[in-house]
Amino acid sequence: MIDVLVVDDDFRVAEINARYVAKVPGFRVVGRAHDAAQALATVEREQIDLVLLDHYLPDRTGLSLVQHMRQLGHRTDVIMITAASDVTTIQDAMRLGALHYLVKPFTFDALRSRLEAYAALRRTVDRVGGSGMAAQEQVDRIFGALRTTTTTPPQGLPSGHSLPTTDLICGVLHRAAQPLSAHEVAAQTGLSRSTAQRYLRHLEQAGRLQLTLRYGDTGRPEHRYAWVSPR
Repeated sequence: MIDVLVVDDDFRVAEINARYVAKVPGFRVVGRAHDAAQALATVEREQIDLVLLDHYLPDRTGLSLVQHMRQLGHRTDVIMITAASDVTTIQDAMRLGALHYLVKPFTFDALRSRLEAYAALRRTVDRVGGSGMAAQEQVDRIFGALRTTTTTPPQGLPSGHSLPTTDLICGVLHRAAQPLSAHEVAAQTGLSRSTAQRYLRHLEQAGRLQLTLRYGDTGRPEHRYAWVSPR
């Protein structure tokens, strides 16, 4: 499980964000904070993987909190969730290492896509981390895991689907010498099996993949997908 701290000065917004997080498999909210001091105390007391951080806090800005956390040696990941949409703040967030920047108001699908990208990033880094060194292909996969699209589905994608994730899955299947299962696609892309299944189902229904069934000795047949149309 990925442990999340939700930080927002508005109690109602913090509760809504926490409920959103709880709906995404693999994530759980372990704390809520409504100012920077509470947030820092929680990070120092608990093992927090990810902070969903508002910029406008009553005692200091969210970005100054991130800077202070880094100075103290805290490497907790941060996704900014804020109404601040000025370019200067966005650039400062990038320079301080925020992994994503989500402007209020936003939809559940917008937050879910960023959380899923973050989870894919952690899985990819965990696989690469065993050797301590990364080849360029692995570096590309790490950085590519962070990419998301806007909340409006492009090119006919259903709600909750991102173009980068679609391209990632299509690329794996296009290069595959034989049909792949959802489990195999998940392993090669760093996505969860449920996410891979959701995208594969859409691509098959859209006519971009061919579905075949492989029957074993017992149990349900395994769904396998093959590339059938150009990107």
